Amino acid sequence: MKSYDVTALGELLIDFTENGISEQGNPILEANPGGAPCNVLAMLNRLGKKTAFIGKVGDDNFGHMLADEVKKSGTDVKNLIFDDTVHTTLAFVHTKPDGDRDFSFYRNPGADMMLRKEEVMEEIIKNSRIFHFGTLSSTHEGVREATRYAIDVAKQNGVLVSFDPNLREPLWESLACAKQEIIYGLTKCDILKISDNEVEFMTGTDDYEKGAAILQETYHIPLMFVTLGKEGSRAYFKNVSAEVAPFLQEGTIETTGAGDTFEACALHYVLEHGMEDLTKEQLEELLTFANAGASIITTRRGALRVMPTEEEIRRLIAQRK
Repeated sequence: MKSYDVTALGELLIDFTENGISEQGNPILEANPGGAPCNVLAMLNRLGKKTAFIGKVGDDNFGHMLADEVKKSGTDVKNLIFDDTVHTTLAFVHTKPDGDRDFSFYRNPGADMMLRKEEVMEEIIKNSRIFHFGTLSSTHEGVREATRYAIDVAKQNGVLVSFDPNLREPLWESLACAKQEIIYGLTKCDILKISDNEVEFMTGTDDYEKGAAILQETYHIPLMFVTLGKEGSRAYFKNVSAEVAPFLQEGTIETTGAGDTFEACALHYVLEHGMEDLTKEQLEELLTFANAGASIITTRRGALRVMPTEEEIRRLIAQRK
């Protein structure tokens, strides 16, 4: 028996999201706890799973706020470190009319970049069923080394590795560097969640079925999910594939956390059913659950604090039927 279902390593930051206009006509920004890895863990906690986080925040008001919120969500934070010289990373999120987003990061440097290999508690990873990571913890040398060390620990101890590229172009020195680190992740992961624009970035095609085939053939990834926004999602397991339509809602506000919610729901299904012989019907069931969870979070501001419950997801699925 493992102590944790999923351990994630990566960024924990403040997302400043738009929330109205002041009496003076200025945009009001709300400080939301953010960072893809902890969003994933928060959703898994909602689904009854045990999680842990490895990362670093500043020893400042925002850092302590984040630590408190992640702990309240149910995630073990014994390997969340406070940096007394570098401030917590900040992201400013501009929401487009269709709910999509543009990001501006204050991270030069940010505390999440300061995590070092020797600070990673390998026992947490060894005692996990799945280790999850993205590429924001590989944008700079020191934290990249820590991430790769954590991946090695997971692989050496039979822990499934989950990867979400989560490409954020402004954070990279060059897109060539970003592609190199995504390739590294693709060579290490057992489970991949990748968005449509990332498939195009990595394969050069906007035919996502063809792009998925290229990734499978090149990197031999056992289980892969492609999220397609308003077009739904697809899953690929060995020679089996499935596609499920999205749950589109009139109340959509923004898409922050949608991919993370999808990821968590998918990992939840894997934890419950394993990865030995997934059928087309099971992949469709997984995608339906994950699409519904992602749809709900788009109707709420922020992500980590407002993840849906399993009951809410089941209810939405039942309404479609």
